[in-house]
Amino acid sequence: MEIDSDAVGDVVKRLRRAEGQIRGVITMLEEGRDCADVVTQLAAVSRALDRAGFKIIATGLRQCVTAQEAGKEPQLDVAQLEKLFLSLA
Repeated sequence: MEIDSDAVGDVVKRLRRAEGQIRGVITMLEEGRDCADVVTQLAAVSRALDRAGFKIIATGLRQCVTAQEAGKEPQLDVAQLEKLFLSLA
């Protein structure tokens, strides 16, 4: 499955945001910040990573549907896409 350039740009933005959040969490830990604050930030990072993964899967689903509508064989079948989706759930 190839990811279209618009989706790549969106996913890269999300991952860069998560990268910054992870750096922030590391700094918080090094500074001895409250564990509740650290866990809150870790949850935000987790959501950002999940959204990036779901964006990639959504692109695959779109490609699958478009290929089927055009009478072509999709690169990934529904079972493979479902497995990828469940790996994030």
